[in-house]
Amino acid sequence: MTAHATPADATTIATRIAQLPHLPMDSLWALWDEHFDERPNHHHRTWLESRLAYKIQERALGGLKPATRRKLEEIGETGILPRQLRRDANRLLPGTVLTRMYDDVEHRVLVRGPFDFDYCGQRFKSLSAVARHITGTHWSGPVFFGLKSGDKKKEPA
Repeated sequence: MTAHATPADATTIATRIAQLPHLPMDSLWALWDEHFDERPNHHHRTWLESRLAYKIQERALGGLKPATRRKLEEIGETGILPRQLRRDANRLLPGTVLTRMYDDVEHRVLVRGPFDFDYCGQRFKSLSAVARHITGTHWSGPVFFGLKSGDKKKEPA
């Protein structure tokens, strides 16, 4: 919340957003017209609700800082994440379950935390250690579980 928003404001905002899925479509469109200059070409309700929820919060609490908006637009245009965001994107949340079919067997790994993975009741400090345990050979764990591409792009000569 920004400095000018109160807990009561947050409750009102949350209530308005919680009502969106229960509004009839004509009411949803009327709300859309209040917040946007034009309607989208599709009528996917969940997408409309998510855009409206953002706009309601943005009006009440303020939008993104200009520097953040520029950075996001650059990422959208180039598809390239800044180094820190790439590192953050590679982190797996505790509770995530990774699966991989290998030798006609489904292998499941539970992410317990950073450097803490559970495979068949056994704890491992890395996905690579899990992949090595499964295959008996050296593997990049992120590649083995499909989190990263194993292909290196060749630089032009």
